[in-house]
Parts: sequence; C-alpha cells; structure tokens
Amino acid sequence: VNPPAGCSHVNAYKVDNWRPNLRVIYQCFVWSGSAETRRRKAKSCICHMCGAHLNRLHSCLYCVFFGCFTKKHIHEHAKNKRHNLAIDLLYGGIYCFVCQDYIYDKDMEQIAKEEQRKAWKLQGVGEKYSTWEPTKRELDLLRHNPKRRKMTTNCTIGLRGLINLGNTCFMNCIVQALTHTPLLRDFFLSDRHKCEMQSNSCLVCEMSQLFQEFYSGHRSPHIPFRLLHLVWTHARHLAGYEQQDAHEFLIAALDVLHRHYDNGKKANNPNHCNCIIDQIFTGGLQSDVTCQVCHGVSTTIDPFWDISLDLPGSSTPFWPLSPGGDGGTVNGESHLSGATTLTDCLRRFTRPEHLGSSAKIKCGGCHSYQESTKQLTMKKLPIVACFHLKRFEHSAKLRRKITTYVSFPLELDMTPFMASSKESRMNGQYQQTVDVLNNDNKYALFAVVNHQGTLESGHYTSFIRQHKDQWFKCDDAIITKASIKDVLDSEGYLLFYHKQFLEYE
Repeated sequence: VNPPAGCSHVNAYKVDNWRPNLRVIYQCFVWSGSAETRRRKAKSCICHMCGAHLNRLHSCLYCVFFGCFTKKHIHEHAKNKRHNLAIDLLYGGIYCFVCQDYIYDKDMEQIAKEEQRKAWKLQGVGEKYSTWEPTKRELDLLRHNPKRRKMTTNCTIGLRGLINLGNTCFMNCIVQALTHTPLLRDFFLSDRHKCEMQSNSCLVCEMSQLFQEFYSGHRSPHIPFRLLHLVWTHARHLAGYEQQDAHEFLIAALDVLHRHYDNGKKANNPNHCNCIIDQIFTGGLQSDVTCQVCHGVSTTIDPFWDISLDLPGSSTPFWPLSPGGDGGTVNGESHLSGATTLTDCLRRFTRPEHLGSSAKIKCGGCHSYQESTKQLTMKKLPIVACFHLKRFEHSAKLRRKITTYVSFPLELDMTPFMASSKESRMNGQYQQTVDVLNNDNKYALFAVVNHQGTLESGHYTSFIRQHKDQWFKCDDAIITKASIKDVLDSEGYLLFYHKQFLEYE
C-alpha cells in the first residue's frame, strides 16, 4: 500500500537555499542552543501585530514575521502575503495554512532533529532522551503477539527475592526500596541510560540490568553477585562479609550511581548535576544562623539525599515529646500511649537551636564573635524523601541500638517544615488553610527498611508497596504479603516517601 502523499505546498518552499534558511530559523528562533541566541529569541520573538510573547507564536518561513496563532495574526499574514508555511517557535512543528494542519516532511524533520541535537550539545546536556522506534523484527513480533500483559491488582511482576550472599541483607533491603521507587523504575525500564564509561564497571548499567531482572516476570530469587562485586570495587569501606549498615549502603549506592551517571562531567559544574539520582533524591536544606546581638541572619543552602533524625532515648536531649499537645494531629499521626511520631522528630530537627558560648560564630553584621541560634528548614523538597531514624548510637562511652517506637504515617505533609512556612509565620501571614491546597509538599509512603536484633547481631528486612495499599515484606529470598498494619507497626529504620503526584491506582 502506497503511503498517502504529504503536503503538496511544501514543494513550493523547497527551492534555492531553503535548507540553510530553515536551519537558521531552527538555530535562532526555535531550539536556541547558545546563550546569545536565547537572548535574541527573548527580545525579538514577539507578535508583530499585538506584541505578545505567548499565544503560540509562529514564524513565517518566507519572511521575517512573527505572529500569534491564538489571535490568528499569523493566519492574517499568511492570507495577505500568500506565505503558506509557518513554524511553531515552541515545539518546532511546521503548519500549512492551506491544509490547515501541522505537516510532516522527511527532509524538514531531519534538519529539525539535527539542529535540536546541536542545541542540546551547546547547552551541555548531551543527548536528551532519544525517542524509541521499534525495529522491523520488533514490529513483526508485535503483529504476531497482539495480546498485551496488563498490570492487575493481584499482579506480582516486579516482586523478586534476592539471595543473601553472606550478611548481605543490608544491600538486599536497599535494592528492594530502589527498584520500587516509581520514577527510578520508569527511567530504567525505558532504556534511558546511555553508558559512556570505557570499562564494564558501571553501577548504573548494573542497576539498569537489575530492573530488567526484577520486571522480567521470573519468580526465582535473583543472585546479585555482580552488584555486590561492583559495590565492593567502588565503595571499599563496604567490602567484606561483615554485616554493614543499610543507611551507609544507601548513601554509598546513591553516590556511586551519581558519579557513574555523571561520568566525570561533575568536574565542569559540581553544583548543577542533573542526573536521574539528583533529580529524584536531592533536596535543599536551609540553615539560618541568627546573631543574638544584632539579629543578623546568615543563610546557607546545602544539598541532601536523606534526613537523619534523633530519637528519644538517645544521649542527645530530645524535644518535643508532645502527646496531644501543640499540633498533635499533624499528618494524622496518633499519639497513643505517648508514642513519639515522625512529625515530633521533624519538629525537633527544624527547631531553633542555641549554639552557646562555646560555639561562637563570627557575625557579618557585628564583625565579631557572638552567640547565635541555628535553625534548619527545607528550602527544596526532593521527589523522594528518605528519613533515617538514628537507631544506632556510637560514642566514646556507648555503642547501642535505640528501640524507641516511632509512629510514622502513610501520608506526610512537609509544609510545616518548609523555609517558606517559617518566613510566612515570621511575617504574620502563615495560614494552614492556604497550604492545604498545595500538594507539592505532600508525600506517600512506599518503602520501609527495618532492623531486627542488636547492634552486634542483627538482620535487615524491608516492606515495599507494589500497588496502592498493597504491601509486601522482603526478607532476602522470601517475599510475603503484608498488611498496612504490619508496615505501620514495624520499628522503622529508613522510611521512603515519594511526592503524592506520583500516586497511581
């Protein structure tokens, strides 16, 4: 069957120097790779009839004319001048005013793609996510296998045990949490990782392979020997068959994944890494140090992958313990029998702390060393928030595990702990009702890592959420169904929450 003929009006445009002319339009007004062309686009790309920047701005392909599509100013120009083709300056699509539709032309599409890649390279982002197109063999397979596998509520795809290779439960429980992190799963299952490392020791490649294994439908436990070898190679302090700390492994794994994904590019711009690990796990922690004499405030913002929270029962003085007290119902947590809640721990983490006379800091306002207070708040929330409950205490005098029960919710609102909430309260403008509408600060629990036993002899397990309200316990090679009560009654060591906009049925 012959394909339908494309737009016949394109041929009238494709004469003389049409290729270089089209390239210039893509370079200067559509993709704008360099800072100079972006500045030029911002200044010059306004509708020549009404002066608007927006309203789906299009550029005429025959002359220098910009017109908005919404108010039909580009349509008027096309009709008056008989210039039938224009290009959408946001998406690069080409519109024919005779056909009254966006058209496809193979030659023009080739130029658009080439110029887009050049622009990405100029912006320092390399290849963005290239589109996937099925091969001829894949098309044949799809035709011969019309049935599609659908996810149902009782589907177990993605659930797979991990063999313990000798005290490696600390690794297995973190792997379970990472493989059930929604955005990380979507990233790896869509083949987004393009490796640039010369050797075959890339941890990101291994994680990609791990996701394929988990979601392959195989039911037998996976043996993560290659992952263990790479962890030992790249995080030497975790090498050996002794029991390690799951929290330490999580941070080491994120660090190696971040470094391997970045593959040395970090040296060029260490503060603006945009790898998938940073996109999902990195938040910004604001530290405000206030001078007690002049009340000048010094603010710093540091990136974080997790928040470590002190617990009652530790040698660190704990505050507040507020059963039924101020804000006792925040995040719907119960204070049954005076139980400490995750919200209590976050209140303590974000409370102002007097630094005392032994920790005087040089004030930029007074130009002398003064006593001060320090307060931490969340400047930027990550997509996935990980809370580390500090159950293992190591000091000169003491080495022990803190078993204090901490109540944590299925849904968590981080609004009270934001820097913006603090600023609003200080200005007397803070209203809880306003923030109820703000879902950006709301999170849903999707994984919990637990530690049973003592500091010297213990075992790690994890609970992971497969679907909404469907939980499973992962104990190395054994996966069993768990109730929400099982999850919420567990001791809790690492708590993983994702933003609620990722919720799905």
